[in-house]
Amino acid sequence: MNQTETAPAPPVPAKGRSKLLKLGVPVLVLLIAGGGGGWWYFYGRSSGSVEAAAPPPPEPGIVSFEPFIVNLADPGGRRFLRVVLQLLVPEAEAAELEENKLLHSRVRSAILELLTTQTSAGVASPEGRATLKKAIAETAAHAVEHLEVSDVLFAEFVVQ
Repeated sequence: MNQTETAPAPPVPAKGRSKLLKLGVPVLVLLIAGGGGGWWYFYGRSSGSVEAAAPPPPEPGIVSFEPFIVNLADPGGRRFLRVVLQLLVPEAEAAELEENKLLHSRVRSAILELLTTQTSAGVASPEGRATLKKAIAETAAHAVEHLEVSDVLFAEFVVQ
């Protein structure tokens, strides 16, 4: 080579390639991170977190009774109450009460005794019926040691 000849100049980077690197690399990183996060969310989490959730409560059982007809504790004893009710209890306890006539009779007797202490003025209002429901649930639970009454449902409720 001659001394007058110079070495070829290095190639000048194109502006388009520089912009592609500046925008492409961050976009690529975001896509990879998003894909990894999505995979972890849908597939990578352990199934233990799903099992840690509380199991759904068991279905309640219904214990039905024949109609109760009682004289109310009003002065003069001329008023009476006719009520058809059902107790909501856990399924296993409902089955046990339906099969065991002695337990069923104990609960019925305890409810009957409670109903005879009521007055017509006490059960005529919605608040009075709500109080009576609570008292029936407590009475039934005391009549049978392990009975858990979650609600009392009135199918009929007549005061005359």
